[in-house]
Amino acid sequence: MKTSPSTNGLFIPEVDPYYYVSTENQSFLDKFAKISKKHPVNVLVVGKQGCGKSSLVRQYAAVNRLPLATFQIGILSEPGQLFGEYALENGETRYKQFLFPQAIQTPNCVIHLEEINRPEHPKALNMLFSILSDDRQVWMDELGLLQVAPGVVFFATLNEGAEFVGTELLDPALRDRFYVTTMDFLPNEVEMEVLEKKTGVTNEQAREIITVANSIRANADLGVDVSTRKILMLGEMIAAGGTLREAIVTSLQTDKKTLESVLLSLHVNLGKVEKSKTEYVQYIAA
Repeated sequence: MKTSPSTNGLFIPEVDPYYYVSTENQSFLDKFAKISKKHPVNVLVVGKQGCGKSSLVRQYAAVNRLPLATFQIGILSEPGQLFGEYALENGETRYKQFLFPQAIQTPNCVIHLEEINRPEHPKALNMLFSILSDDRQVWMDELGLLQVAPGVVFFATLNEGAEFVGTELLDPALRDRFYVTTMDFLPNEVEMEVLEKKTGVTNEQAREIITVANSIRANADLGVDVSTRKILMLGEMIAAGGTLREAIVTSLQTDKKTLESVLLSLHVNLGKVEKSKTEYVQYIAA
């Protein structure tokens, strides 16, 4: 994703010409943009893994030509960790400010709180309550009073459910501060178009990939999700000259037993993916 610099060190993403959303979600995004002109807005984006939640945030910033800052909530283990830390510098302990305080004080900044329900410790989110509340400010001894600038939009994304290791149910008091929009996988015809334009596969190859993906998705016994992200990975591997088997083996992140079940299912149901013969050769410079 290309970016262009803004005046304060944050970055404005370039528009992805092949990013698609439903008309309903597009309408929601337009409304959020209008509301943000009156006061900062919080938006929670919920959806299946790999369906484009993070890309939605980038595209919103790109379309509206706004600076974007992304923060990984999964690395947080204590309150205040987003804001900065004490570090030893030239033999002295100093407080080092991180990007988050700058971002929330930058007018019209888009702030992405990625996987907000995956902090290492739930209390790590405590200082976000004030930032995301109507008050929009927090006091820190090290930095003083921090106030959210006009026009700031907070996007939080999450994969919610028991199948996602390390996640917590989002605190109802925190969730109550957000508008909510839900995303799902793209319709087949749209996924095919995205595949062709983003990876360079042919229409026939794109159709084959979608057929395979649908077959795996329809077989609940396999327990394998084929996200839009995975479909693009399949397409890139095939566009690079890989076989369908190679694309599946490298793109579906699952255990060996399940992978063998997937390959067998595709062979039986679709007549695709023959068993390969493995040989060993030297991997050296030509």
